[in-house]
Amino acid sequence: MREVLKVVAGCLIAEGRVLLAQRPFHKADGGLWELPGGKVEAGEGDAEALRRELKEELGIDVEVGPELGRVQLPLGDRDLLLVAYHVPVWRGRPTPLEAPALRWLAASELTLISCPAADRPLLTQLERLLPAQT
Repeated sequence: MREVLKVVAGCLIAEGRVLLAQRPFHKADGGLWELPGGKVEAGEGDAEALRRELKEELGIDVEVGPELGRVQLPLGDRDLLLVAYHVPVWRGRPTPLEAPALRWLAASELTLISCPAADRPLLTQLERLLPAQT
């Protein structure tokens, strides 16, 4: 059985737009846009990991809502499991503490951006959930 690297991501939605973070250029998939989050450490639950990651990456305190989707893909000699959660409430203003930049994107923009393979199915799902911009 292959090892699984579990990663959690937060879906912050405001005014019909979802927040994406640009991956640091020195990391794998550098420069691509993704839902903010990170690895689940040993002994951590998903919600605990997501709260920690969003505090470290964006400087915000969050309430973790329901799971929105999950994607599992091969990643070298192991699998990547990305689990996305709705983040209905946050305190503070999201600030790019680790990412080069942040962007709030409307549904129509989600298919136009370059993102890691694991994020694409989740962004497609989010596109259907967000209101159409006029």
